[in-house]
Amino acid sequence: MKLTFLGATHEVTGSCSYLQACGKHILIDCGMEQGPDEFENQEIPIPASEIDMVLLTHAHIDHSGKLPLLYQQGFRGTIYCTEATKDLCGIMLRDSAHIQMFEAEWRNRKGRRAGKEEVVPLYDINDAEGAIRCLCGLPYNTVQEITSGIQVRFVDAGHLLGSASIEIWIKEEDTEKKIVFSGDIGNVHQPLIRDPQYVKSADYVVMESTYGDRSHGDSTPDYVKELANIIQTTFDRGGNVVVPSFAVGRTQEILYFIRKIKEDHMIQRHEEFEVYVDSPLAVEATQIFQKHMWDDFDEEAMELVNKGINPIGFPGLRTSVTSEDSKQINFDMKPKVIISASGMCEAGRIRHHLKHNLWRPECTILFVGYQAVGTLGRSILEGATKVRLFGEEIEICADIKTLPGISGHADNRGLMKWIKEFGSEDAGGRPKKVFVNHGEDKTAELFAGRLRDELGLDAEAPYSGAVFDLKQGKWEKAGEPVRIQKTETGKPKEARGNTAFARLWAAGQRLLTVIRHNEGGANKDLAKFMGQINSLCDKWDR
Repeated sequence: MKLTFLGATHEVTGSCSYLQACGKHILIDCGMEQGPDEFENQEIPIPASEIDMVLLTHAHIDHSGKLPLLYQQGFRGTIYCTEATKDLCGIMLRDSAHIQMFEAEWRNRKGRRAGKEEVVPLYDINDAEGAIRCLCGLPYNTVQEITSGIQVRFVDAGHLLGSASIEIWIKEEDTEKKIVFSGDIGNVHQPLIRDPQYVKSADYVVMESTYGDRSHGDSTPDYVKELANIIQTTFDRGGNVVVPSFAVGRTQEILYFIRKIKEDHMIQRHEEFEVYVDSPLAVEATQIFQKHMWDDFDEEAMELVNKGINPIGFPGLRTSVTSEDSKQINFDMKPKVIISASGMCEAGRIRHHLKHNLWRPECTILFVGYQAVGTLGRSILEGATKVRLFGEEIEICADIKTLPGISGHADNRGLMKWIKEFGSEDAGGRPKKVFVNHGEDKTAELFAGRLRDELGLDAEAPYSGAVFDLKQGKWEKAGEPVRIQKTETGKPKEARGNTAFARLWAAGQRLLTVIRHNEGGANKDLAKFMGQINSLCDKWDR
């Protein structure tokens, strides 16, 4: 009964933990690292083919993005998640695969001219489809036995449609333990989705700390009023409002605000204005939000649904799927709202809309989400006067605005409220230990210190590679903070691409796993299997 910390340790992306219990090998999340990385993550200590199952907290790529790679490397188990997460992963993992393939193709076009070796994408669409077939949706708030001795329950984390904290009960011989993984804990009073639900007891808690060092403020901003003012001012100038937005979650929130603006007639002289959602992923995600409204929306949104009102639909809403549809948007000179991905302007159709609107002083570029260091969005926000798009230098004359305060993450007060619920009904429910992860280096340490000093909890922020014995209640191995080496330019060295040989090696590991699974089979079948393996070896042994 052991827990190994792998990803999102002293960092905010790449969530992954490895649980050994009841003879099973289980991952909790399998996320992709995004943005700047400070520390090296340890690899999963066993072949992917030996992983029995994955418990997935939610669909965001920093929690789910390496599932196709896991499949490519031989995983064929079950990925348990909520029904909404299953549906969102169906589009997000395909989208991620297309991005991997596009980037590899782009690098190879440049590399061929320089005589460089071919780049292999991290994974492709077939790997994504394979991972999607492994997904198994479970309802909220229902205890499910996923294997002998292990039960799980998904509790609404209020972060994204389908997001969950996961309760895990383990009974191994004469020992029973309960461990809770927080996932990403949501902010309160978000549109559409419910506030976080709270768990009351656990022996061990693995908890995120993304905003463990900051506050969202004492009052909730009036997003509808602020957005309406921006739209009104821009339209009066004859310009467009261009919104770089994350396709899943943030786009639907903006649609919710605009529906309210239209319903209350808050825009004068442009009452029939059109809103374009120009992102195939965002369009599909919006459809999934609508599919799950009966099970996952909050009370305010459900009041609208019960009245026959679509909370994220309204007259004048236009969706753009094809590239030709996208191009036509900028040929229409009527003032409009354009919502397009990606949220940090690093890829996708938003870059085309910036090319057509950044130079126009009558237009507004409205940022509604975090802009990471080094991204185009961050550069624009920090006052760049010119940017280069599609080989063309574009002068920035548009009005640059932000809609502050929008966040899907709980702030430090929200995180403290979440952890304080443990033991609130029974003192025995207080965790014996809290492991703090999914936060920047200093933030994770600071928040762990708060848990110790203010709540008297035994709290630590482990590094990647740390192994904790849940049965004995002690560390088996301490993780080491291995910093990623920097180049002379200050940038991290590029990680080696996923080579064809690495894929071949993973296939070999899967073969060994399959051989073990056939132990006890009929001699005739085993002899046939052995003959096939030997024939293959004879063909390829060099």
